[in-house]
Amino acid sequence: MSPAAPRDLRTLPKAHLHLHFTGSMRHATLLELAERDGIRLPEQLVTEWPPELSAADEKGWFRFQRLYDVARSVLRTPDDVRRLVLEAAEDDVRDGGGWLEIQVDPSGYAARFGGVTAFTDLVLDAVASASRETGLGMAVVIAANRTRHPLDARTLARLAAQYAGRGVVGFGLSNDERRGSTTEFAGAFRIAERAGLLLVPHGGELRGADHVTQCLDALHAQRLGHGVRSSEDPAVLDRVVSAGVALEVCPTSNVALGVYSDLTSVPLPTLLAAGATVALGADDPLLFGSRLAGQYATMRAAHELSDDTLAELARMSVRASCAPSDVRQRLLSGIDDWLAAPD
Repeated sequence: MSPAAPRDLRTLPKAHLHLHFTGSMRHATLLELAERDGIRLPEQLVTEWPPELSAADEKGWFRFQRLYDVARSVLRTPDDVRRLVLEAAEDDVRDGGGWLEIQVDPSGYAARFGGVTAFTDLVLDAVASASRETGLGMAVVIAANRTRHPLDARTLARLAAQYAGRGVVGFGLSNDERRGSTTEFAGAFRIAERAGLLLVPHGGELRGADHVTQCLDALHAQRLGHGVRSSEDPAVLDRVVSAGVALEVCPTSNVALGVYSDLTSVPLPTLLAAGATVALGADDPLLFGSRLAGQYATMRAAHELSDDTLAELARMSVRASCAPSDVRQRLLSGIDDWLAAPD
């Protein structure tokens, strides 16, 4: 008897907790919008896509950020924004997603779309529309940019607080974590914390376990964008586990940016063995070339994960999410059904 085929990971229900707004764009959409407006794209985003990337040093991150900024520039109209959000939802549904928390920095779009408030209104309206059309539960995480002044982060935290309970569920801090001083953003996170928002800064990817500690101490992180390098210090990892802080691990981007040399080096087994809550995420599919189901597939192949382990990863993504209780229950039941079905 031949061995059974592995279960289809695209039918495994899951939540997606680490997806950046611009980075969620389809490559075909990027090309189409650029052609429409006569925007010349770097070859890395055309014939050499997905691009060869590295963030081993600041120059490498600058090149990565430049590509990201070019991609952002093709979003010119409200319909472009609505299209991006709808296509991101469609792609997640195709990959088994039942809940998506999409992360956006409104200040990066404010000049073109009438300010941070107007842009946030547009995104939330697009999210509500896409959710109705696709059936995907969706929410927004507003994120500050750590390369900008901490006072800008406070402005965004107050903005996020205004929308708490109205589509915005969390407040984050993104961009190169080697830039700026994490402790200087504590004030912004206090504003978000008082509003009852989930605190989800990036940390523990380009910097090591010491920065995870800073995010916990100064920002009161409840979930960590990446956090994968907490594996480098057992004491820090134990603290993460004890505090119930979920780690949004993005394997493909970890390798693409040079954090790890290959997918087998991503320390997912170490995190799971320690009892960490891990939610696999795609980060920026536009630049890394792999979407949600691809993260599960790469970890299955790299670490020979069983379907039981993959199902538990999906369960952890749901439990770590801000999804309403009925959505959580539906997804958790779907995961049990996926595992119970013949392989």
